Amino acid sequence: KAAALHRVAELAWERGEPTVALRYYDAALAADAEHHPSLAGRGRALAALGRSSEALLAYRSALTKHPLPEYALELGELYESLKLAPAARAQYDTLRTLVKQEKARGIGINNERVLGLLDADHGDADAAVRRLTAEYKRHAGPETADALGWALHRAGDGEAGLKLVTKAMDKGPRSALFAYHRGVIERELQYYGAARRHLNEALRINPYFSPLGVPAAKRALGALGEPPEGGPAQLYASPQERSGAALPSRRTGTRDSGPSGD
Repeated sequence: KAAALHRVAELAWERGEPTVALRYYDAALAADAEHHPSLAGRGRALAALGRSSEALLAYRSALTKHPLPEYALELGELYESLKLAPAARAQYDTLRTLVKQEKARGIGINNERVLGLLDADHGDADAAVRRLTAEYKRHAGPETADALGWALHRAGDGEAGLKLVTKAMDKGPRSALFAYHRGVIERELQYYGAARRHLNEALRINPYFSPLGVPAAKRALGALGEPPEGGPAQLYASPQERSGAALPSRRTGTRDSGPSGD
Protein backbone atom coordinates (compact mmCIF):
# COMPACT_ATOMS: atom_id res chain seq x y z
CA LYS A 1 0.00 0.00 0.00
CA ALA A 2 2.80 2.45 0.85
CA ALA A 3 4.42 1.90 -2.54
CA ALA A 4 1.15 2.60 -4.37
CA LEU A 5 0.52 5.78 -2.37
CA HIS A 6 4.11 6.85 -2.98
CA ARG A 7 3.62 6.48 -6.73
CA VAL A 8 0.54 8.72 -6.62
CA ALA A 9 2.58 11.25 -4.65
CA GLU A 10 5.38 11.11 -7.21
CA LEU A 11 2.95 11.77 -10.05
CA ALA A 12 1.59 14.80 -8.20
CA TRP A 13 5.12 16.04 -7.57
CA GLU A 14 6.06 15.66 -11.22
CA ARG A 15 3.01 17.79 -12.12
CA GLY A 16 4.22 20.52 -9.77
CA GLU A 17 1.60 19.93 -7.06
CA PRO A 18 3.57 19.76 -3.78
CA THR A 19 0.52 20.09 -1.51
CA VAL A 20 -1.16 17.08 -3.12
CA ALA A 21 2.13 15.19 -3.18
CA LEU A 22 2.69 15.84 0.52
CA ARG A 23 -0.73 14.46 1.37
CA TYR A 24 0.05 11.18 -0.39
CA TYR A 25 3.60 10.95 0.97
CA ASP A 26 2.10 11.31 4.45
CA ALA A 27 -0.48 8.64 3.64
CA ALA A 28 2.29 6.31 2.49
CA LEU A 29 4.18 6.91 5.72
CA ALA A 30 1.03 6.26 7.74
CA ALA A 31 0.89 2.87 6.02
CA ASP A 32 4.62 2.23 6.54
CA ALA A 33 6.64 4.59 8.72
CA GLU A 34 9.88 3.05 7.38
CA HIS A 35 9.13 3.84 3.73
CA HIS A 36 12.23 5.92 3.03
CA PRO A 37 11.30 7.03 -0.54
CA SER A 38 8.23 8.72 0.92
CA LEU A 39 10.33 10.38 3.61
CA ALA A 40 12.63 11.83 0.94
CA GLY A 41 9.63 12.82 -1.16
CA ARG A 42 8.11 14.47 1.88
CA GLY A 43 11.31 16.49 2.27
CA ARG A 44 11.11 17.54 -1.37
CA ALA A 45 7.48 18.65 -1.07
CA LEU A 46 8.02 20.48 2.22
CA ALA A 47 10.97 22.37 0.74
CA ALA A 48 8.79 23.42 -2.20
CA LEU A 49 6.18 24.72 0.25
CA GLY A 50 8.77 26.79 2.11
CA ARG A 51 8.75 24.57 5.21
CA SER A 52 12.52 24.23 5.20
CA SER A 53 13.10 23.05 8.78
CA GLU A 54 10.61 20.22 8.36
CA ALA A 55 12.11 19.38 4.98
CA LEU A 56 15.58 19.04 6.47
CA LEU A 57 14.25 16.74 9.17
CA ALA A 58 12.48 14.56 6.61
CA TYR A 59 15.60 14.21 4.47
CA ARG A 60 17.77 13.42 7.47
CA SER A 61 15.27 10.77 8.55
CA ALA A 62 15.31 9.23 5.07
CA LEU A 63 19.10 9.11 5.11
CA THR A 64 19.11 7.52 8.55
CA LYS A 65 16.68 4.80 7.47
CA HIS A 66 18.30 4.17 4.10
CA PRO A 67 21.46 6.16 3.25
CA LEU A 68 21.12 6.51 -0.51
CA PRO A 69 23.50 8.86 -2.38
CA GLU A 70 20.61 10.62 -4.15
CA TYR A 71 19.12 11.60 -0.80
CA ALA A 72 22.46 13.10 0.25
CA LEU A 73 22.61 15.07 -3.02
CA GLU A 74 19.09 16.44 -2.59
CA LEU A 75 19.73 17.35 1.04
CA GLY A 76 23.03 19.00 0.15
CA GLU A 77 21.39 21.12 -2.54
CA LEU A 78 18.63 22.11 -0.14
CA TYR A 79 21.27 23.23 2.37
CA GLU A 80 23.04 25.14 -0.41
CA SER A 81 19.81 26.88 -1.41
CA LEU A 82 19.45 27.96 2.23
CA LYS A 83 22.99 29.45 2.17
CA LEU A 84 24.25 26.77 4.56
CA ALA A 85 27.44 26.00 2.64
CA PRO A 86 29.28 23.96 5.31
CA ALA A 87 26.26 21.68 5.78
CA ALA A 88 25.93 21.32 2.01
CA ARG A 89 29.60 20.34 1.65
CA ALA A 90 29.18 17.80 4.44
CA GLN A 91 26.34 16.15 2.53
CA TYR A 92 28.35 16.10 -0.69
CA ASP A 93 31.18 14.41 1.22
CA THR A 94 28.64 11.96 2.65
CA LEU A 95 27.46 11.19 -0.88
CA ARG A 96 30.99 10.31 -1.99
CA THR A 97 31.46 8.10 1.06
CA LEU A 98 28.18 6.31 0.42
CA VAL A 99 29.09 5.66 -3.20
CA LYS A 100 32.44 4.17 -2.18
CA GLN A 101 30.78 1.96 0.42
CA GLU A 102 28.13 0.72 -1.98
CA LYS A 103 30.69 0.14 -4.73
CA ALA A 104 32.74 -2.01 -2.35
CA ARG A 105 29.60 -4.06 -1.68
CA GLY A 106 28.77 -4.34 -5.38
CA ILE A 107 25.51 -2.39 -5.16
CA GLY A 108 24.22 1.01 -6.23
CA ILE A 109 22.49 1.06 -9.61
CA ASN A 110 22.32 4.85 -10.08
CA ASN A 111 25.41 5.82 -8.13
CA GLU A 112 27.63 6.72 -11.08
CA ARG A 113 24.95 9.02 -12.47
CA VAL A 114 24.35 10.67 -9.09
CA LEU A 115 28.07 11.14 -8.50
CA GLY A 116 28.45 12.52 -12.02
CA LEU A 117 25.74 15.10 -11.36
CA LEU A 118 27.47 16.05 -8.12
CA ASP A 119 30.78 16.54 -9.91
CA ALA A 120 29.17 18.46 -12.77
CA ASP A 121 27.51 20.99 -10.47
CA HIS A 122 29.66 21.00 -7.35
CA GLY A 123 33.01 19.47 -8.24
CA ASP A 124 35.13 18.58 -11.27
CA ALA A 125 33.11 18.77 -14.49
CA ASP A 126 35.81 16.97 -16.50
CA ALA A 127 35.72 14.10 -14.02
CA ALA A 128 31.93 14.08 -14.37
CA VAL A 129 32.25 13.73 -18.15
CA ARG A 130 34.62 10.78 -17.81
CA ARG A 131 32.42 9.06 -15.25
CA LEU A 132 29.17 9.64 -17.12
CA THR A 133 30.64 8.71 -20.50
CA ALA A 134 31.53 5.31 -19.06
CA GLU A 135 28.09 5.02 -17.48
CA TYR A 136 26.40 5.99 -20.75
CA LYS A 137 28.21 3.18 -22.53
CA ARG A 138 26.79 0.76 -19.96
CA HIS A 139 23.30 2.27 -19.59
CA ALA A 140 22.35 4.62 -22.41
CA GLY A 141 18.99 5.67 -20.95
CA PRO A 142 17.46 9.16 -21.01
CA GLU A 143 18.52 10.01 -17.45
CA THR A 144 22.15 9.18 -18.19
CA ALA A 145 22.01 11.02 -21.53
CA ASP A 146 20.74 14.12 -19.76
CA ALA A 147 23.36 13.88 -17.02
CA LEU A 148 26.19 13.41 -19.52
CA GLY A 149 24.91 16.24 -21.69
CA TRP A 150 24.80 18.54 -18.68
CA ALA A 151 28.31 17.53 -17.63
CA LEU A 152 29.62 18.20 -21.15
CA HIS A 153 28.07 21.67 -21.00
CA ARG A 154 29.62 22.31 -17.60
CA ALA A 155 32.98 21.17 -18.97
CA GLY A 156 32.71 23.60 -21.90
CA ASP A 157 31.34 21.46 -24.73
CA GLY A 158 27.82 22.81 -25.07
CA GLU A 159 27.22 21.60 -28.62
CA ALA A 160 27.87 17.97 -27.69
CA GLY A 161 25.89 18.45 -24.49
CA LEU A 162 22.89 19.84 -26.35
CA LYS A 163 22.70 16.79 -28.59
CA LEU A 164 22.46 14.51 -25.58
CA VAL A 165 19.95 16.53 -23.56
CA THR A 166 17.81 16.85 -26.69
CA LYS A 167 17.94 13.07 -27.04
CA ALA A 168 16.94 12.71 -23.39
CA MET A 169 13.90 14.93 -23.94
CA ASP A 170 12.95 13.12 -27.14
CA LYS A 171 13.27 9.61 -25.68
CA GLY A 172 12.56 10.10 -21.99
CA PRO A 173 9.70 11.18 -19.75
CA ARG A 174 8.41 14.73 -19.57
CA SER A 175 10.90 16.23 -17.15
CA ALA A 176 11.39 19.71 -15.74
CA LEU A 177 15.06 18.93 -15.12
CA PHE A 178 15.65 17.84 -18.71
CA ALA A 179 13.95 21.00 -20.02
CA TYR A 180 15.95 23.17 -17.63
CA HIS A 181 19.26 21.65 -18.70
CA ARG A 182 18.36 22.08 -22.35
CA GLY A 183 17.30 25.69 -21.88
CA VAL A 184 20.47 26.62 -20.01
CA ILE A 185 22.68 25.05 -22.67
CA GLU A 186 20.73 26.71 -25.49
CA ARG A 187 21.11 30.08 -23.82
CA GLU A 188 24.86 29.57 -23.54
CA LEU A 189 24.97 28.67 -27.24
CA GLN A 190 22.89 31.78 -28.08
CA TYR A 191 19.83 29.84 -29.25
CA TYR A 192 17.76 32.37 -27.40
CA GLY A 193 14.27 31.54 -28.64
CA ALA A 194 14.70 27.85 -27.83
CA ALA A 195 16.30 28.67 -24.49
CA ARG A 196 13.38 30.86 -23.46
CA ARG A 197 10.92 28.19 -24.54
CA HIS A 198 12.57 25.32 -22.67
CA LEU A 199 13.25 27.29 -19.49
CA ASN A 200 9.59 28.28 -19.42
CA GLU A 201 8.65 24.67 -20.09
CA ALA A 202 10.70 23.50 -17.10
CA LEU A 203 8.83 25.90 -14.82
CA ARG A 204 5.47 24.93 -16.32
CA ILE A 205 6.09 21.22 -15.79
CA ASN A 206 7.11 21.69 -12.16
CA PRO A 207 7.70 25.18 -10.70
CA TYR A 208 9.45 23.52 -7.74
CA PHE A 209 11.65 20.96 -9.50
CA SER A 210 14.90 21.92 -7.73
CA PRO A 211 15.81 24.33 -4.92
CA LEU A 212 18.83 25.45 -6.95
CA GLY A 213 17.53 24.94 -10.49
CA VAL A 214 14.29 26.92 -10.12
CA PRO A 215 15.93 30.23 -9.11
CA ALA A 216 18.63 29.67 -11.75
CA ALA A 217 15.95 29.16 -14.42
CA LYS A 218 14.20 32.35 -13.34
CA ARG A 219 17.45 34.31 -13.42
CA ALA A 220 18.22 32.99 -16.90
CA LEU A 221 14.77 33.98 -18.15
CA GLY A 222 15.20 37.42 -16.62
CA ALA A 223 18.51 37.83 -18.43
CA LEU A 224 16.93 36.74 -21.72
CA GLY A 225 14.19 39.34 -21.35
CA GLU A 226 10.93 39.36 -23.25
CA PRO A 227 10.71 38.06 -26.84
CA PRO A 228 11.34 40.82 -29.38
CA GLU A 229 8.64 42.31 -31.54
CA GLY A 230 8.02 40.41 -34.73
CA GLY A 231 6.61 37.18 -33.32
CA PRO A 232 7.54 33.66 -34.37
CA ALA A 233 8.80 34.70 -37.80
CA GLN A 234 11.55 36.70 -36.14
CA LEU A 235 12.16 34.19 -33.36
CA TYR A 236 12.63 31.25 -35.71
CA ALA A 237 13.95 32.89 -38.86
CA SER A 238 16.80 31.00 -40.49
CA PRO A 239 20.33 32.42 -40.37
CA GLN A 240 20.04 33.19 -44.11
CA GLU A 241 16.86 35.20 -43.55
CA ARG A 242 18.59 37.17 -40.84
CA SER A 243 21.84 37.66 -42.75
CA GLY A 244 23.19 41.15 -42.56
CA ALA A 245 21.61 41.83 -39.17
CA ALA A 246 23.78 42.47 -36.14
CA LEU A 247 24.04 39.58 -33.69
CA PRO A 248 21.55 40.28 -30.90
CA SER A 249 22.70 40.85 -27.36
CA ARG A 250 22.45 38.03 -24.82
CA ARG A 251 19.66 39.85 -23.01
CA THR A 252 17.15 40.15 -25.82
CA GLY A 253 18.76 38.14 -28.60
CA THR A 254 16.83 35.71 -30.76
CA ARG A 255 19.31 33.53 -32.54
CA ASP A 256 17.55 30.58 -34.17
CA SER A 257 15.73 28.03 -32.09
CA GLY A 258 18.53 25.48 -32.03
CA PRO A 259 20.13 22.93 -34.30
CA SER A 260 17.21 20.52 -34.15
CA GLY A 261 14.30 22.87 -33.44
CA ASP A 262 11.37 21.14 -31.76
